[in-house]
Amino acid sequence: MPESIMLEVQNLYSGYNGIDVVKDINLEVKRSEILAVIGPNGCGKTTLLKTLARLLPCRGKILFEQTEISAIPRKSLAKKIALLSQNGGIYFPYTVYDTAALGRYSHTSSMLKNLTADDRQIIRTVLAKLNLWECRDSLISELSGGQLQRVFLARTLVQDPDLILLDEPTNHLDLKNQIELLEYLSVWTKESNRAVIAVLHDLNLCRRFADKAALMDSGVMVSYGACETVLSDSRLTKVYGLDIRSFMLESLEKWRD
Repeated sequence: MPESIMLEVQNLYSGYNGIDVVKDINLEVKRSEILAVIGPNGCGKTTLLKTLARLLPCRGKILFEQTEISAIPRKSLAKKIALLSQNGGIYFPYTVYDTAALGRYSHTSSMLKNLTADDRQIIRTVLAKLNLWECRDSLISELSGGQLQRVFLARTLVQDPDLILLDEPTNHLDLKNQIELLEYLSVWTKESNRAVIAVLHDLNLCRRFADKAALMDSGVMVSYGACETVLSDSRLTKVYGLDIRSFMLESLEKWRD
């Protein structure tokens, strides 16, 4: 299928208690694309994701396939856009399976009851892909941070959305699991013709897996475009207060020793 614009953001302002945290954001995400949102702590990355998920009031436009998201009913929007925040939250001692199954809520009439055969197959497939099927009966309150992060990602994928918003999805994961997770998402976007917007701190992972990048600083998007272009932009050094390219090359030389 040809690429098409899934999400378009125009002149977006958003924040808390009437104070703008993100200002005049403009971007677009196509199907089969991963957009990495990068920048130092406190620059507005999480606020941007929450706004795109319609969790915060905003000014400007957020269009999902040319429809303003405020005009899309909540349950219908949940079938299109899913958010995995930094803190997935543990409120009940659910099993891994039941936690993942919560992702089917927007597709069913109740939380965990009345799951269809198709629902169960989707849950099984996602848990297997994330190496969680064998521990499906374990309580999430007993899991390690890395396992828990994968469970919350499973719940997001089980939701079967067109667009996934991920806030530091590799948090708590070791290097192997970080790479496997991003490889899975890369394949997921391309094979299913969907999209991902992910807040990433590791610029190596960003360069390897993202198609486009948005560099933010103090709530403003200072650079946006092809990932390799943004990561070569001189503004990267100014935003981070560090010559990233020189640092990476020096580190590479140490691996060659």
